[in-house]
Amino acid sequence: MPDYRRVWIPGGTYFFTVSLARRHKNDLLIRHIDCLRAAVRQTRQKYPFVIHGWVVLPDHMHCIISLPEHDADFALRWRLIKSAFSRQLTDIDEWRSLSRVKRAERGVWQRRYWEHLIRDSEDYNAHMDYLHFNPVKHGYVAKVDDWPYSTFHHCVRQGLYPQDWSDNRASDQLRIPD
Repeated sequence: MPDYRRVWIPGGTYFFTVSLARRHKNDLLIRHIDCLRAAVRQTRQKYPFVIHGWVVLPDHMHCIISLPEHDADFALRWRLIKSAFSRQLTDIDEWRSLSRVKRAERGVWQRRYWEHLIRDSEDYNAHMDYLHFNPVKHGYVAKVDDWPYSTFHHCVRQGLYPQDWSDNRASDQLRIPD
């Protein structure tokens, strides 16, 4: 297996996919959406970043963020968001592997996440479309506008998307990255 290397660019704009440890039939992220929002808010206060797009699904989330000009430490931000969210959860049934028990880790999140450095405006637009269309792709809603846990509504108010952007479109007609 090749050694995975992350790209650390100060001031970079990144697309992320972050998932729960146990994804099957798990709605933890939307059930505790206020805890997740608080964790993101708390982290941004200490370690700022710009949110361009974000969608939260029951068991995973996608986002595009930009870091400050002289800062490339997205790993710190994800560690803080994940730990702040997990600390707020006291009444959940979580399964922990032996290695998690040995490391005194919670069983809430997958240890790793997927990150992609946004390279240009076409790449940015494709990933914004992908994250906003994701609730439709997974069958949670018929239209992007129907999903409440998304920056799509904010983007519509900003004039970046029309309200009916995904109506009557198949996913293969959108700018969706491979």
